[in-house]
Amino acid sequence: MKKADNLTIKPVNRSKMRLIVGKAYYTALRYMLWHSGKYKYAGCQSESNLEYEYFSHNTPLIRKLKEVDMIYQYNKIINLKLAVKKIDGIIIKPGEIFSYWKCIGNPTARKGYVQGMVLYCGSYTMGIGGGLCQLSNLIYWMTLHTPLTVVERYRHSFDVFPDSNRTQPFGSGATCVYPYRDLMIRNDTEDNFQLRVKVGEAYLEGRWLTDFKPCSRYEIVEKNHRFESEYWGAFSRHNELYRKKYNLSGKLIEEQYITENHALMMYSPFIESE
Repeated sequence: MKKADNLTIKPVNRSKMRLIVGKAYYTALRYMLWHSGKYKYAGCQSESNLEYEYFSHNTPLIRKLKEVDMIYQYNKIINLKLAVKKIDGIIIKPGEIFSYWKCIGNPTARKGYVQGMVLYCGSYTMGIGGGLCQLSNLIYWMTLHTPLTVVERYRHSFDVFPDSNRTQPFGSGATCVYPYRDLMIRNDTEDNFQLRVKVGEAYLEGRWLTDFKPCSRYEIVEKNHRFESEYWGAFSRHNELYRKKYNLSGKLIEEQYITENHALMMYSPFIESE
């Protein structure tokens, strides 16, 4: 949805009871959706690769973040390895939907998940299964470079940390909260797609594979990126993302609007980076 003109961003303070009730309500709705039969969900994993690679991308496993204990970065790797086992090799057939959380399941301590960093209400805290947003971020970014359709995606309402060697536009990730903030991807093509993800030595590695030779490529571009000063004293960050589709000879076929992002900044945008 396009934002209204002169949008003002301000945090919403909710009571503890409101948060508990809201979480229970949206969790129930998600479970009902999964069991309603409304969608046909992908669930078949295969160790054999489909023939062609459509897009691949890697993201570093370790980032030094100010005032964040590195143990939570290492714990994140433990969590990623557990989650990757549930989705690596999954095939999305035509008409099927990939649900991030339906495939991975609830990341609990009983399953081996450990304390990792979780972004929450403009700050960060520690929680079991923390760090899995890196995996949903990777999958979302790769999906934007394929003909697959993103039917559900969320991003954080707060920009918590300054850019650190950013290689992708602001707002190009997908946050995840089990089970109601999900990443869902539908295959509207006539061909199979396969997701391959791996926790390497230094990078989280991902690929989308297909059983047909790609006939186009995609580029994600950022427009109207800006910082704004809100009347009540904070800074906010905004942009729009578009996707350009090219044929294999490099000719632009179309440009498609993807989304726009609006987030409160938890740091000053005018501090020089070291």
